[in-house]
Amino acid sequence: MSTNVVRVQKEQLQDFVYRIFISSGLDENQSHVIARHLVLANLRGVDSHGVSRVAIYTKRLDLDLTNKQCDLLTVRESAASALLDARNCSGIAAATKGIELAVRKAKESGIGVVGIYHSNHCGMLADYTMYAAANDCIALAMTNARANMAPWGGRERFFGTNPISYGIPAGEETDIVFDMATSVVARGKIINAQKNQQSIPVGWAITKEGKPTSDATEALEGLVLPVGGHKGSGIAMLVDILSGLFTGARYGPHISDLYNNFEEHQNVGQFFMVMRADLFQPLEQFKARVDGMIREIRQVPLVEGVEKIYLPGEMEQEVMAERLRDGVPLSAQVYDELAQVSRRYDLPQSLDVI
Repeated sequence: MSTNVVRVQKEQLQDFVYRIFISSGLDENQSHVIARHLVLANLRGVDSHGVSRVAIYTKRLDLDLTNKQCDLLTVRESAASALLDARNCSGIAAATKGIELAVRKAKESGIGVVGIYHSNHCGMLADYTMYAAANDCIALAMTNARANMAPWGGRERFFGTNPISYGIPAGEETDIVFDMATSVVARGKIINAQKNQQSIPVGWAITKEGKPTSDATEALEGLVLPVGGHKGSGIAMLVDILSGLFTGARYGPHISDLYNNFEEHQNVGQFFMVMRADLFQPLEQFKARVDGMIREIRQVPLVEGVEKIYLPGEMEQEVMAERLRDGVPLSAQVYDELAQVSRRYDLPQSLDVI
């Protein structure tokens, strides 16, 4: 592709990715779940967790580093909890089953706690908390990742970018969906910058010598920085404890690298805690109070240069509306990468550009 960015329709992109995963050996359900998830990430503007992951996911499937069957084993279970062994299947497929189970348990028991181990990279956490909120539940989701960040004050990698997300159902307003890496940015954004030959802002990462850098390659060889300094480092530790130690998955430096280790399984962990939103008060009353808080926040006077206070997830909703209308933007590098993957499976190589 000669242009820097192209746009494709959501439906065509999702079908294209679906057919790639079918050709990789996954069943129809997994292929649909993963394609929908990845395209949703792009629609919400989280391009680092979108279709740019197709190449690495399929590479690991081709190398038999990810199990093509998704048959989770229930290791422990109570009315309100379950521990699942993902058996090294797709992290997105495993986490989708995990949040669905957590919501079912919350509906029945008031609360549902689900841990998953022997999993893989599970994409954008917001997808799972959005699902819970849409089902009138409050949800907390987290997953750990390969070490790319030093504990605050350190010079060697220990924690991953270890994201955390929550979802809150609203009434007439849009559900609140918060999703953040405990690093300043998700490492996927730096990987995307490298793919697209772009610089990164100083403050995202440091070199392996501990110096500030705007070079994406130097950043990937070095360390990402925790958001909020010692505070982000503390939250990253909590994510590793609940997703890794608590579930029995690996943690920090013991997790296999998604992009560079083609000999070992990742053994990532996921943790979901879901509560029925009417646990303490009638559902409509709770939702009305959430709506009231949202409206009060919008009335807060703005500082100079700010046009609007965005609630968590609201900016992504605006991006999604625009991309559903005008198409999903893909960099030339990601577009070509998808074409290369489709060639590998003898599929049609091109997406129609808008």
